[in-house]
Amino acid sequence: MARLRYNSAVEAFRDQEYPMLQDSVYLDHAGTTLCSKSLMDSFAQEMTSVLYGNPHSGSLPSQQSTSKIDEVRIRLLKFFKADPEQYDLVFVANATAGVKLVVEGMRSLPEGFVFAHHQACHTSVVGAREEAHQSVCLDNTGVQSWLDGDNPFKPMTLGDRATLFAYTAQSHMDGRRYPLSWAKKLKNSQTQSSPRILTLLDVASLSATSQLDLSHPDFAADFVVLSLYKIFGFPDLGVLLVRRSAESIFNHRKYFGGGTVDVVVCGDEPWHALKSLSLHERLEDGTLPFHNIVAAGIAISTHQQLFGSMDQISSHTAYLSRELFHGLYSLQHANGNPVCHIYSDMPDDTALFDTGPVISFNIQDSRGLWIGLAEFEKLAILKKMHLRTGGVCSPGGIASALDLQPWEMKRNLSAGIRCGEDSNRFANKPTGIIRASLGAMSTKSDVSQLLAFMKEFFVEDLSTTPSQTNPTVKILGAPSKLRVKTITVYPIKSCSGYVIPPGVRWEVRPEGLAWDREWCLVHRGSGLALSQKRYPQMALLQPLLLFDEDVLRVKYRGSVLRGQPTYVDIPLSNDPSLFDTNFRQTSSRVCGENISAQAYLSEQINDFFTDSLGIPCVLARFPAGGRGAGSRLSKARMQKHQQTESAQSCQHPSFPDVPSPPDSDSEQQSQPGKILLSNESPILMICTPSVESLNQSIIKSGGSAVEEAVFRANIVIETSPGQQSRPAYSEDMWRTVSIGDYIFKLLGACQRCHMVCVDQNTGERRQEPFSTLAKTRRLNGKVYFGTHMRHEPTEQYDELDAPRPTVQVGDVVAVEEEVPVTYRER
Repeated sequence: MARLRYNSAVEAFRDQEYPMLQDSVYLDHAGTTLCSKSLMDSFAQEMTSVLYGNPHSGSLPSQQSTSKIDEVRIRLLKFFKADPEQYDLVFVANATAGVKLVVEGMRSLPEGFVFAHHQACHTSVVGAREEAHQSVCLDNTGVQSWLDGDNPFKPMTLGDRATLFAYTAQSHMDGRRYPLSWAKKLKNSQTQSSPRILTLLDVASLSATSQLDLSHPDFAADFVVLSLYKIFGFPDLGVLLVRRSAESIFNHRKYFGGGTVDVVVCGDEPWHALKSLSLHERLEDGTLPFHNIVAAGIAISTHQQLFGSMDQISSHTAYLSRELFHGLYSLQHANGNPVCHIYSDMPDDTALFDTGPVISFNIQDSRGLWIGLAEFEKLAILKKMHLRTGGVCSPGGIASALDLQPWEMKRNLSAGIRCGEDSNRFANKPTGIIRASLGAMSTKSDVSQLLAFMKEFFVEDLSTTPSQTNPTVKILGAPSKLRVKTITVYPIKSCSGYVIPPGVRWEVRPEGLAWDREWCLVHRGSGLALSQKRYPQMALLQPLLLFDEDVLRVKYRGSVLRGQPTYVDIPLSNDPSLFDTNFRQTSSRVCGENISAQAYLSEQINDFFTDSLGIPCVLARFPAGGRGAGSRLSKARMQKHQQTESAQSCQHPSFPDVPSPPDSDSEQQSQPGKILLSNESPILMICTPSVESLNQSIIKSGGSAVEEAVFRANIVIETSPGQQSRPAYSEDMWRTVSIGDYIFKLLGACQRCHMVCVDQNTGERRQEPFSTLAKTRRLNGKVYFGTHMRHEPTEQYDELDAPRPTVQVGDVVAVEEEVPVTYRER
């Protein structure tokens, strides 16, 4: 039996080589590049001491490149134990480009081809089906049935067409490995009269941590694709290995590029002669990325110096994956229910290398309800956990593991759940997974820290059960008097706020407070509205509303280059001449929602924001009163934890799949109000007792208290002087409040993300308060703090000449309607 070994030297080496990984957990080997400093130093030395040129030329630098390319090609064949007499190696941009090259050859065959693929295939492999005359997706049983003689294609459909069968050597979703002998068994099952069967093997995941041995007698795949960066970390380069007996499928390929032909005749008699010495000469169109190929040669040497062999990496990662699997498997809530639902196979001590070092799982609470991936990812990012979540480009594997039917996946798409975006739970069924993939640079500390992270945030023990942490608090006697402490508007989405001075009455519009979130910064390339979640330095853009000058003045409080302006004035006027009229034809996205905004033409304005942030962006305005993509509707709603006690008592954990009825008319969205560029609602409100309670929890755990500004609320409510403070989070039970003479309807708790961790004074990210909120205010898998609200007009305000409602600092606040039950602190 093979003995697992852990390479303890990796710990010290990684700490020395990767200062950016201090306090980080690196468990995304398949998606995050880690290349050693020694590799990059060697590459830099090579680039500054040797001159390389276009290999299609006869100059000395060009011949230097040609020689190096030939050398690296042979070294890679040797690295994969591929006999040059049996295989040719083609350099491609990535593994996907290798797949496309094979598909191009198959498509060019006179009769075309039919395509079969295993359900565990990567999306890039599945896409080949669109070029085939017919395609089928096979599970293990389907493949075995084919090997036993039951062809998955009907004879009438097959005709003389060749068959391409594609599968993965190791699932990148759950690490499951599939027999490399399938290709050989399929070839052996062929008869002389049957159409040709060729096999495409994706080894991108397997080759990252295991020795790829093309010399093995059971290895018979015709085409092999992989990515070098997954093995070495650098360069970003792919490889297509072609068995020479399968080269003929490229004979009908029509396209040719520079460097692949000996002669080209243009004009009245178009003709060309392809290079004929080797297959790679005919397939490597255009100028090769010769610097990347040079880097690949250096990467092989560095890799062997650091790790010795792929077998040592395989043993190292197998050890870590077993430790991680058993650690996750053993996590239990206080009631004995498991914390993790694991999709990867349990490591078998008698066959340690039959499963790759990939652990995929989902998290459940003590009631068995799923924790949303978005909520997990928020905490993972905060704690510097490098993992991957979502569909991980494995459509068949995800559908099989999660039992997702085609109609469910289409429904999820209609509900806004897309691959690579917010894959949260839908109808209490996961739409994606959490994947930890271990590599050569992963350490025992990574595994330990992930397990500690899971215990800290997702294991519900006796001290965090609802009956312990949510004691019943009765509100006795006369209710405390409340007042408005501060009012803040945020003219530009995700930038700093403008605090309304005391004594100034501020207009409340249907979309929210006047001038609140009427502008946004749009990325020139992606069209997405910029956010502090990605660009925390936006907090240093300080707006000032100067009504006497009719401008919005924005100052940048960060460091600027000499000669760069420190502020810019933006006209408050909505004059059409200020805007790019074509911009409305270009859709932007805010909070995952398509909008149409008006971009400013002024280079002075746009350059100020681009130069301040270092991000190519334009300022855009989203004024009230639009239509279609020029307007947005409130999405705030009452959450389940805000239901009345009687409604909560009717819920039974035995029926988690039965959706509860809408908690309020705001959840039904019968008449949703309009909003501008705020995330969910017209107005966001927080209360000082809740902030104080949260800060007490933060300080108790050793952290520093946070300012109210991090919550970016429009209105902060405080207890009037001399009054007994209301319990923390009592606003959860409010339904309507009056501020001065005006009524406001509460729309539900505000779901939070790690944007609250951005210090609004410095633009720096911290772990608090989200870390503590996730422990004290995570309800139904989501984190809440503060509440949404909107002005509730009465009949007298419907008159055209009626004055608009206003609020000011110091206004008396009264709770007009509160859920008439005892309050449960959360």
